[in-house]
Amino acid sequence: MEVKLFFLYLGAVLLGLVMGSFYNVVIYRHGTGVPIIRPRSFCPHCKTTLQAADLVPLFSYIFLRGRCRYCHEKISPRYVVVELLSALLFAAALWRFGLSPALAKYLPLFSILLIISAIDLERQRIPNLYTAMILVWGLLWQLAWPEISWPDAAMGLITGGVSTLVIAVASRGGMGAGDVKLLAVLGFLAGWLDLLLIFMLAVVLGAAAGIFLIVFRKKTGKTAIPFGPFISLAYFLVVFWGPQIWDFYFSLLSSIINV
Repeated sequence: MEVKLFFLYLGAVLLGLVMGSFYNVVIYRHGTGVPIIRPRSFCPHCKTTLQAADLVPLFSYIFLRGRCRYCHEKISPRYVVVELLSALLFAAALWRFGLSPALAKYLPLFSILLIISAIDLERQRIPNLYTAMILVWGLLWQLAWPEISWPDAAMGLITGGVSTLVIAVASRGGMGAGDVKLLAVLGFLAGWLDLLLIFMLAVVLGAAAGIFLIVFRKKTGKTAIPFGPFISLAYFLVVFWGPQIWDFYFSLLSSIINV
């Protein structure tokens, strides 16, 4: 049984690496007018068509020492980071959900959020296409295998859209329209109560990252930091450990009140 489990997780990791390589193509080609399927992968610097040996996820990057085989320009670390994160997501989802309908539901969601996060980090925008894909996927699952009630899903959508729109307007650009739409669709998936937790966690994570970057002088206090990756990470944390995070929050709140 242990051997079967090992190979199951190994398969998840390898599949995650392969899918991560595909996600990199999607991330790079989004908004460029280049179709996702064709032409074949090419170097973004010299445009040389890459061969099979250049496209082995993770290992090609290591073997080539992070440079193109043909023009020797540096390959963006984003490629290997996305591949590793994708492998981690696949293994983590298998650990959390096992071979269940939830695995089929959440793996595509996590994958789309990974793509959204990478695009937001590189271009400071969240494409409507991928936000719409999350909403359609969530709607299909709400019809076929609902985890929350329809009123809760509707309230999550409304809360995520209206309340965060108010915050976005009040912040005068501190939160973009893409962030509002993403929080709205995640509210539909998670419900209004867990949406609040997602938002709180995203703010805390974003603030911590901002302080870290300022301390190490990578950013200034006026530099905009993309919020999409923190929303995505917060959603992932809530899906995996939502009840435990709520318990910790209320116990912490109780301790503060009783001091």
